[in-house]
Amino acid sequence: MSDTPQDPPNPPNQPPSPDEITRKLEDFIKNSLGGQVVFSRMDPGMRNVTPEEESKEEPPVEEEPTAAYDFHHKPADIKAYLDRFVIRQDEAKKVLSTAVCDHYNHARMLREHKKQKSPGNLEFTKQNVLITGPTGVGKTYLVKHIADLIGVPFVKADATKFSETGYVGADVDDLVRDLVAKANGNVELAQYGIIYLDEIDKLATGGEGRMGRDVSGRGVQTALLKLMEETEVSLYAPNDMRSQMQMMFDTRKGRTGREVINTRNILFIVSGAFSGLEKIIEKRQAKSEIGFGAMVKDRAHSDELLHEARTKDFIDYGFEAEFI
Repeated sequence: MSDTPQDPPNPPNQPPSPDEITRKLEDFIKNSLGGQVVFSRMDPGMRNVTPEEESKEEPPVEEEPTAAYDFHHKPADIKAYLDRFVIRQDEAKKVLSTAVCDHYNHARMLREHKKQKSPGNLEFTKQNVLITGPTGVGKTYLVKHIADLIGVPFVKADATKFSETGYVGADVDDLVRDLVAKANGNVELAQYGIIYLDEIDKLATGGEGRMGRDVSGRGVQTALLKLMEETEVSLYAPNDMRSQMQMMFDTRKGRTGREVINTRNILFIVSGAFSGLEKIIEKRQAKSEIGFGAMVKDRAHSDELLHEARTKDFIDYGFEAEFI
């Protein structure tokens, strides 16, 4: 008799055990083909997942960022933080600190209102920021440290490289995609980032005497206006072959998450030197007085005139009224 242990006989009308089936298959193939054959068996709790079942699985829950949502800074706190890095510029620090606190506190209130499912709609108008000043006074430095303090992604770009969609040049939607990249793919956190656009004065159209279509001035203003108000930007650029290939790879890997980012809570800060704006302000302030009783005023310094800038002055400089 063989020394191989025999399985106990199965009761009638009962199928053989998985171990018995595996051993019989190994003996059959060994006797027929020769060689050592080993079968691996799945545990009873494991099962194959079909593509249809895999597509029905719930997507992973995204972790909610805490930096932007838990914003509880005060303007005095932000100004005190900026004082550690930038000397003087007190007025710019106060205005920026107040604008940032106003923006992110309203965003936090909106989220809490939506989370608590309170009755009624809570709305607010987003106030973006425009900074005027010569090159080298620390405009970019201030905004960068504010973003570091509150913990949101920060993107800085020059307005001169952008053109209207469909023409040669960068697209303004790339600014929003860069925010997602700075946030390491966290779309939720990128929706609370800061976009800083320098040399915005280069987008001025230069009056009504310009001939032809202005794709780098008025066209960019119109595109930026859509972003600054509220819109949804696709994470994959439709005109970029590399971006479309990345979308195909992500789809094959099953990364079918959010493919758009909303710009409602993104803070836009634009700046520029605005050379020549002081002449427009001085002309507006000048009074038509003649005769021996006319008051003669000393010509103000250009920096002092920039403090008196109004909406009409920027429109006369060459900007669209809606953009300003």
